Amino acid sequence: MTADVPGDLQARLAIREVVENWALWRDAGDWERFRTVWHDDGRMMATWFQGSADEFIRVSREGWNRGVSILHFLGGSSIDIDGDRAIAQTKMTISQRGDVHGVRCDVVCTGRFYDFFEKRNGRWGVVLRQPIYEKDRIDPIDPTAKLELETELLNSFPEGYRHLAYIQTKIGYAVKRDMPGLKGAEVEALYARGQRWLQGEAL
Repeated sequence: MTADVPGDLQARLAIREVVENWALWRDAGDWERFRTVWHDDGRMMATWFQGSADEFIRVSREGWNRGVSILHFLGGSSIDIDGDRAIAQTKMTISQRGDVHGVRCDVVCTGRFYDFFEKRNGRWGVVLRQPIYEKDRIDPIDPTAKLELETELLNSFPEGYRHLAYIQTKIGYAVKRDMPGLKGAEVEALYARGQRWLQGEAL
């Protein structure tokens, strides 16, 4: 970046680049470069996994090798910066393909990545990624196929990601049932945590 670019804009460009690299390198299975978007103590929260970045990379790689198909597409970002800390919110979709009751399906979930960033040794990296799950749907790849879901199981998951949770449960993942959605106590608590992060509080 050139010296005449304001520091705030440089930071925003650097953070957005990390967000984009996360999706591109993870979905391409470029695990070595994917590791570089995280700080060493980075953590990932998802419907099917909660833990360290290193463990997330390991289980993602294992799923990739088994043929688990989870892809991401990004939209616009809003970034709040305070010194060497930032919160980045990025519109996204998660697309997962798999078999549900013998029917090949796509699940698409729309939401936001809510990322806790910090600049360390001159480098912006992810300290915590917490997705916000807003709405989702499931569709058979063959539009003529008949898909019947277990209503009780489907309705046991939060509205914002119930179809995603359904397919992930059927593939064998244990799904977290209190992830933040578009509204509610969980997302309000996340916003408050983000503000405390910008003010210097530890995670």
